[in-house]
Amino acid sequence: MNRRTEQEITQNWKGDSVKPVVSVCCTTYNHEPYIAKAIDGFLMQETNFPFEILIRDDCSTDKTAEILKQYAGKYPQIIRPVFEKENTFSKGVKPMPQLYKIAQGKYIAICEGDDYWTDSLKLQMQVDFLEENDEYVVTYASVEAFDENGIIKGYVGGVIRDLESVELQKASPINTLTACFRNVVKELPSEFQCTKFGDLFLWSLLGQYGKGKYLSDIKPSKYRITSTGTFSGQTKQRRKEMSLFTNSALYSYYYRIGNKELAYHFQERSLRAAISAFGLYSFIKMVLKKFLQPVLKKDNFLCRLLIEKK
Repeated sequence: MNRRTEQEITQNWKGDSVKPVVSVCCTTYNHEPYIAKAIDGFLMQETNFPFEILIRDDCSTDKTAEILKQYAGKYPQIIRPVFEKENTFSKGVKPMPQLYKIAQGKYIAICEGDDYWTDSLKLQMQVDFLEENDEYVVTYASVEAFDENGIIKGYVGGVIRDLESVELQKASPINTLTACFRNVVKELPSEFQCTKFGDLFLWSLLGQYGKGKYLSDIKPSKYRITSTGTFSGQTKQRRKEMSLFTNSALYSYYYRIGNKELAYHFQERSLRAAISAFGLYSFIKMVLKKFLQPVLKKDNFLCRLLIEKK
């Protein structure tokens, strides 16, 4: 457990110490071996502003909740835990947006319970930049991926450069566990529920408010790759399907609000994702079955070959 006391953490906070400047949002489920490392990464932050730590445990079946209660007891002014009485992810509830709803900060920083930060000045550098540069909406940094065998060399993850607003809107990937952004998205559109990569959808929404800044001076955060991770634990095929769902959701959103340029962009990406997920031949079969089957003649051998199951 972090050795600094709550008083030592808050002693340099300026202004109204009641209202946080940053809300650190962390979701966790069965992260007993990892959650302490994540929380320590939050508590090590050296800032001249107040921050809160929101941690949502989705009814873990291990000792994750017990560890969280111990930390919350030691840091009651900083840590605001949320304990679900039943697992909601299995019922289709996306965990991170549940914390966005209660976040009080001007800015939001996110990190899941099996990852962790390594730089004690991370939040200070990100807030300082956003305070001085109104045209930017989100800041992010590099990560170092690792698994049970150690560091995974050559892993990059998200982009390691600045992004224009339109690039964010086109859902350019950034390293999620490093992101700190303005708390400007007050309500997520209905299409968000259909996405499988909620972070990409969020970056696209944030792009409506400004640009993205890559901060190279921040030490890389640690991205843990496990067999149970929401992304790293998925098969290659499942990731392709998740990409299809996400691009289709973004297409539906931008089509609904009348942004033809972005709707067309995600329509193209959805098409490519569908072909990648199912293969060109299977994709053509699905299209024919959906749209052309009613008009096909039963004695047309070629058409039957395309639309019938193997």
